Amino acid sequence: MDPEAEQERAEAAAVPAKPIDLDRRAIQILRENEWGDYTLPTKGLYPYQWNWDSMFVALGFSEIDLDRAWTEVESLFQGQWANGMAAHIVFRRDDPSYFPGPSIWKSTHSVPTSGCSQPPVAATVVRDLYEKDPEAGLERLQTLFPKLMSWHRWFHTNRVVSGGAAIAVTHPWESGRDNSPDWDKALANVDPTGIAPYQRKDTSHVDPTMRPTSFEYDRYLKLVEYGAACGWDHTHITREGPFAVADPGITFILMRADRDLRYLAEVLKKHSAVREIEGWLFHAREAARYLWNDELGAYTARDLRTGIKADGVSSVSFLSYYAGLTSSRRDAKLQRTLDRILESSPYGIPSFDPEHPKFDSKRYWRGPSWAIVNYLIARGLAEFGFERKANMIRLMTREAIALSGFSEYFDPMTGAGYGGQHFTWTAAIWLAWASPRAESAAEA
Repeated sequence: MDPEAEQERAEAAAVPAKPIDLDRRAIQILRENEWGDYTLPTKGLYPYQWNWDSMFVALGFSEIDLDRAWTEVESLFQGQWANGMAAHIVFRRDDPSYFPGPSIWKSTHSVPTSGCSQPPVAATVVRDLYEKDPEAGLERLQTLFPKLMSWHRWFHTNRVVSGGAAIAVTHPWESGRDNSPDWDKALANVDPTGIAPYQRKDTSHVDPTMRPTSFEYDRYLKLVEYGAACGWDHTHITREGPFAVADPGITFILMRADRDLRYLAEVLKKHSAVREIEGWLFHAREAARYLWNDELGAYTARDLRTGIKADGVSSVSFLSYYAGLTSSRRDAKLQRTLDRILESSPYGIPSFDPEHPKFDSKRYWRGPSWAIVNYLIARGLAEFGFERKANMIRLMTREAIALSGFSEYFDPMTGAGYGGQHFTWTAAIWLAWASPRAESAAEA
C-alpha cells in the first residue's frame, strides 16, 4: 500500500478535517491530477483519461474554473470514434504502469482508446456547465452538441438487442461498475480458454482484497480479445458476443442524458434532433418495465442472453428518479428497499445490498459506497421531492470524506477509505455537492 495514502487515511480518521480544509484539499487534488487538458483519476493506478471520471471532474472544476471545466469535456471527445462512440479510456501515451494498455485493445481510432464506452453522463454535465453561464457557454455547446448527439445515437443503435429498449453492456468495464455481482452469472458463461498470458498492474498499487479477482480478470481479458478479433464491430458484439447484460445504470443515466440533450437541442433550435431524441425517450418506460424486479422491489440487471434477472440490488437500482421515471406502484416498493439499505449503511449507498451473501464492503463495486453514485441518486431523489433522503445521502457522503479523505470509495458501514487515494472524482463531488459550501450555494 502507498504509505502516503495510509498516513492520509489515518490522519483523517484521527481528526476529522474542517470543511474549509477539505475544500482547499479538493482543489489541490484537481490541480495535482491535471495532465494538460484532461485529468487523471489518480496518479499511478489510473494514468490515462477515463470517460465518466472526466465528466465528474468537469463538475468539480466548474466550481472554481468554468473554462477549465469545458476543456475537460472537450478533451474527452478528441477520442470519439467515427461511429459516435466515446471510449471509456483515451490513451494519450503508453504508460507501462497500467494494464491492459492500447496494445491489448487494438482499437483502430486515430487516438488510441479502449474498445468500449462508459456511462454517458456528459450531456447532463454539459447542460450544467451551460446553465452556469449561457452566454459564455453557447459557442462551446454548439461545437459539442453534434458529438453528444452522435454518441447517444451510438448507444441507441449499437447497445440494444433487436426488439428491446434497455441498454446493454457488453463488457463489465463499460458499466463503470467492473466487478458488480450484477455480472456474475453472465460472466461465468464466458469461457476464458486461450487468453494470452498477462500480468496485472492494479494489484501492485492497491491491496488485492479491494480489487476484482483473477477469475473475473481472465474473463475481462477474454472479452477484450473477442472485441479486438472482430474489429470492434459493436452491432455484432451486442447481438452475438459472449456477454450482454441490460444495465439499469447505463439505461437510467442515458435516459437522463437524453432529456438533457433534448433541452440543449431546444436551446440550439435543432428541431430534427429534438424529434429524434423524443423517439428514444418514447421507449423509456418499456425499458424500465423490462428491468423491474418485483420480487426484490428494485430495478435490476438482466442477462440478455438468458433473460435471467440479477438476484441482488445494486446502488444503480435507485437511479430511476435521476432518469426522470416514476411509477406509484413500483416507487412504493423501491422506497421501502431504499429505506432498508439506508438504515444499515451510515456512510452512503452501498454498491450492492449489504444483506446479500455476495456483499463485500471492501472489494470495489461489490459493496463499497461511491461518492459519484451517491450524488446521482441524491440528485434524482431531490428532484422528485424526496429531499430528506437526498440530504441524508449528502451528509453520509460528507462524513465519509471528512473521516477518510478523498478515497476512491468507502466502506458503507465504517466510512473507511479504500482503493486509490487523492482521487479526483471524489474531490470533484465534494466541491460540486458534498461540501457545506456547495450545499449553501445551492440553497441561496
